[in-house]
Amino acid sequence: MRVLYFTEGDSPHDRRYLTALGATAHQVGVLRQRKHAQQTIRGVQELNWPEGMPDWSNWRGWTEGKVQLRTLITDYQPDLIHAGPVQGPAFLAALAGFGPLVTMSWGYDMLLDARRSPWMRCATHYTLRRTDILIADCQAVADRALTFGFPAENIVQFPWGVDLAHFSPEKGKDGGLAWRHSLGWEENFVLLCNRSWSPKYGVDVLARAFLGAAQHNPDLRLLLVGSGPQGDELRRILTPVQEKVHMPGWVDQADLPAVYGAADLFITPSHCDGSSVSLLEALACGVPALASDIPSNLEWVQPGVNGDVFPDGDAAALEEKILALAADADLPIYASQSRRMAEQRANWGENFGKLLHTYQRAVSEVAG
Repeated sequence: MRVLYFTEGDSPHDRRYLTALGATAHQVGVLRQRKHAQQTIRGVQELNWPEGMPDWSNWRGWTEGKVQLRTLITDYQPDLIHAGPVQGPAFLAALAGFGPLVTMSWGYDMLLDARRSPWMRCATHYTLRRTDILIADCQAVADRALTFGFPAENIVQFPWGVDLAHFSPEKGKDGGLAWRHSLGWEENFVLLCNRSWSPKYGVDVLARAFLGAAQHNPDLRLLLVGSGPQGDELRRILTPVQEKVHMPGWVDQADLPAVYGAADLFITPSHCDGSSVSLLEALACGVPALASDIPSNLEWVQPGVNGDVFPDGDAAALEEKILALAADADLPIYASQSRRMAEQRANWGENFGKLLHTYQRAVSEVAG
């Protein structure tokens, strides 16, 4: 099968999918809407816009992009297009009129962008009407697609999952101890968040909660991995407790298990999410989780089982939960339950197989 993987850029998630696809017997080409690849991937052909990348800031650019995509499809002759997010590459593939089209939601595109404006609603409707199979990474995304009239029988739901051999308690243990030693945090209770510092991920809520919690429990420490547009705001909020916070920037994928291994509690305060890969990685490393109570998080974090939840956006409630979990004697039990849940539901190897089955189904149904 010849697959055209059409995406926005070169995210870690794209690289993971493409690396796995490149190792299959399928012929795989990747087209990127906005950003070029930082490095080539074995077994994957990098495709270029025939006349150069269009200007996506106006409708003329999208019209040009549609024409160029049709030219590329004629030359590459794919059997199937795998495209996402919904209002970006998948929308353009729908405009080009190609099928079968497997649209993969990125979570935020359906949960946030789809209702952001009349235009985004229109683009979402248009794309879904021309989508043969929609891949949803959580029930919340599937439910939102149903509200747009997309047929339930054409939704394939599975979390993207993680590499359970790479993200494991054993893999993170020694590296985690090294992180704590380097920071002088061997005897402290370490909180970890590695969500992007942008408004939809709610890291500012965590910063305000930690400011209060650290005043009540001086043993608390915060490992805030990442970067983003809210960086200055976060540093301002955390100034009174800056000696208890470490901000190392982004950490390479190969070193992430050690980061999770350094943590006693993983926190995801996002306002909008699918099945967060960061959350799944933390669970796989056996780290209890404290999450905002949005629907997608509730699919993974069960209070009293593998962590707890707090009302989305409520910094005071998050502060209380942090203090309670830091004193919870059942934390080791939550840790083992976290790993067990990842093993049962977030196995990347098994879930990638579902993607390949989806490809076969899409091609067979359109051919039939």
